[in-house]
Amino acid sequence: MTAVLVVAGSDSSGGAGLARDLYTLARLETRALCAVTAVTAQSDTEMRAVHPMPPDLVRAQIAAALATTRIGAIKIGMLATGAVALAVAASLPPREQVPMVLDPVLRSSSGGALLDEAGREALTQELLPRATLLTPNIPEIASLLGTAVAGTEAELIEQGRALLALGPRAVLAKGGHGRGDEAVDLLLVEGQPVRRLSSPRSARTVRGTGCALASAIAAGLAADLSLEEACVRGKQHLVELFQKEV
Repeated sequence: MTAVLVVAGSDSSGGAGLARDLYTLARLETRALCAVTAVTAQSDTEMRAVHPMPPDLVRAQIAAALATTRIGAIKIGMLATGAVALAVAASLPPREQVPMVLDPVLRSSSGGALLDEAGREALTQELLPRATLLTPNIPEIASLLGTAVAGTEAELIEQGRALLALGPRAVLAKGGHGRGDEAVDLLLVEGQPVRRLSSPRSARTVRGTGCALASAIAAGLAADLSLEEACVRGKQHLVELFQKEV
């Protein structure tokens, strides 16, 4: 069985974060190891409290996981603070050895902040250049770049290329916050044509979709799928998730 190391925060509601990651990996028959970055108290509608883990403890968890078995891929989600983000960056193997999917978790779906300003700086400077794939949604792209939210696909592609210039090997610009009948994700890889991954847009909102997508892609990479194949399979998993959850 392939293995993915998940570095993320817990969600007491079970809808997002580490709970969603582990559920996704189990459905894809992928072994999961984990390093908890923060404990949150939240419901489907409200963020009540966030308690970041001590950075040394985060580093110890990652080291122990890496020493346990061969890791096929790493998925990084919530980091909470700059100190935790720097601890994670210092603990990671090079992406040439282990592919890494970075989901830039900035805010909860209920609006609570999940990464402080120092964390944003560490994310941009230390983790983006280490990422195999960055998976931001449309508002996160604008926030990371300090620009207005993209209103057209052309603008989104331009912003995605700006993120590519910060160092990740590829960017998957998620279109769930866009408009229209289709939810279109854009896979951008330097020197390659943009790949459009489209699915019917759901009228319902399901929490933790970003976590599920990033974990599903990491599972694909751990199973030696190509980046594009892993993204296509991850998108399909998300479609099935919307069909399953009411």
